[in-house]
Amino acid sequence: MISTSDFKNGLSIELDNYLYTIIEFQHVKPGKGGAFVRTKLKNVQTGAVIDRTFRAGEKFEQAIIERKDMQYIYNDGHNYYFMDKDTYEQVPIDMEMIGDSADLLKEGNDVEVTSCKGMIIGIQLPTTIALQVVKTMPGVKGNTVSGAMKPAIVETGAIIQVPLFIKEGDIIKIATSDKKYQERV
Repeated sequence: MISTSDFKNGLSIELDNYLYTIIEFQHVKPGKGGAFVRTKLKNVQTGAVIDRTFRAGEKFEQAIIERKDMQYIYNDGHNYYFMDKDTYEQVPIDMEMIGDSADLLKEGNDVEVTSCKGMIIGIQLPTTIALQVVKTMPGVKGNTVSGAMKPAIVETGAIIQVPLFIKEGDIIKIATSDKKYQERV
């Protein structure tokens, strides 16, 4: 059990049969009455963010989050399959749990799979991924003053905005958090 005095950003707690991660918190000691803690909590399963206030000293069950490196193997349309690199066990993960980053997954990529009490709660891709551009329009000469961008389709099917000098066959680094072009490799 942990108390509100143990709260830290990133700490996971169990509350109302859901798993929450503390995004931010603030201890408040008003002139009248008892102290309390204002928090902003993110539901790990749904991604919803809620504001919640607790009395100082209130106790909670701490959630133990396990993180494991796994390798992406393939998808069958609805499930994405990842392999545990130690045991070679294949684990299916539902498409909704992966979310928007699914179009950046390339076979053989390593990801971090998070779980709690044996239930998979999400995946975390590396901060950047290198992918090859398979289709893009050629850049027009003289149109580079304004830092113009053009769409490019990478090998996983994702459409990324890239600078005009990028051509088909180039390998580019993409930030997984916002799907933005970083640099040419």
